[in-house]
Amino acid sequence: MGHLKSDPELTARVRRIAGQLAAVERALEVEADCAAVLQQIAAVKGAVSGLMDEVLEAHLQQHVAAPGLTDAARAQGAQEVLAAIRRYGK
Repeated sequence: MGHLKSDPELTARVRRIAGQLAAVERALEVEADCAAVLQQIAAVKGAVSGLMDEVLEAHLQQHVAAPGLTDAARAQGAQEVLAAIRRYGK
């Protein structure tokens, strides 16, 4: 998936998520209000979902829907998406 490396927005998203997780850790360490921690965790979950959407879209475009792919390559790309969705859904 070398095509992902050329997207600096994905790296920026990951850095924001890392910052959000660090904020959750700090909140737990100082025994912050439970509601505030829950809100932060919900924000992290939303950010990870957004990242997942972006990477799935890129994968589908490059490894399933791109012109010129063989049937075998498309099938493999589709299987990879299904495996990722199944893992993510657990």
